Amino acid sequence: MGLGEASARGTSMEGDCLSCIKYLMFIFNFFIFLGGSFLLGVGIWVLVDPTGFREIVAANPLLFTGVYAILIMGGMLFLLGFLGCCGAIRENKCLLLFFFMLILIIFLAELAVAILAFIFREHLTRDYFTKELKTHYQGTNSTDVFTSTWNAIMTTFDCCGVNSAEDFDDQSLFRRLNPSRLVPEVCCQRNDLMMSKDECLKGIMPIRNKGCYSAVVDYFETYIYMAGALAIVVLTIELFAMVFAMCLFRGIQ
Repeated sequence: MGLGEASARGTSMEGDCLSCIKYLMFIFNFFIFLGGSFLLGVGIWVLVDPTGFREIVAANPLLFTGVYAILIMGGMLFLLGFLGCCGAIRENKCLLLFFFMLILIIFLAELAVAILAFIFREHLTRDYFTKELKTHYQGTNSTDVFTSTWNAIMTTFDCCGVNSAEDFDDQSLFRRLNPSRLVPEVCCQRNDLMMSKDECLKGIMPIRNKGCYSAVVDYFETYIYMAGALAIVVLTIELFAMVFAMCLFRGIQ
């Protein structure tokens, strides 16, 4: 009689533990679902945003690849969150195993992307962008994709060059193509009461003298830290979700 009661009590505790794991897994997968929705929203916003980010992304292969990687990751997290919630509530072993394998693949892929971003971080330095600007920027009226992208950046962020207007020196492609101009037209304010556009183009006093590197970094600084914190949270949630999925898989009879 005592053994039977102990066995029943143990079975009851085991069932309560399994139920707790089930609902914890549902909660974690719900957050994964929300994270996937957020990544999808960010990727779609960057691709359709009308203020110049679409051109910026299209001109930079690294950013172009990164945006589509965000879209793919977001879509997979969205789907996995949904599958994980269904598998937990219905206690379906097949769904749980499928969920575990896919989220493990995504987890490893996200780690690989983070490692690649660290390896190629030198492509996002001030010196790299300065070298690229001097080598490829042609002028305001050019139809070149690189030049059009930089014109959009300088217009959007009200800046000139990477560091300042001094980036357009004698060694730059812009000065070789436009020897009579010291700065691009986009660096000059159109309606200025103190100085004409011609005086600005001659380098007497460029209106936009703030470098675009500082302007862009200042603008995105808050979002960069937010994105980094979000990535850490997502990875942690995925790790716990995998643990709960395997515990629930082993506990289902």
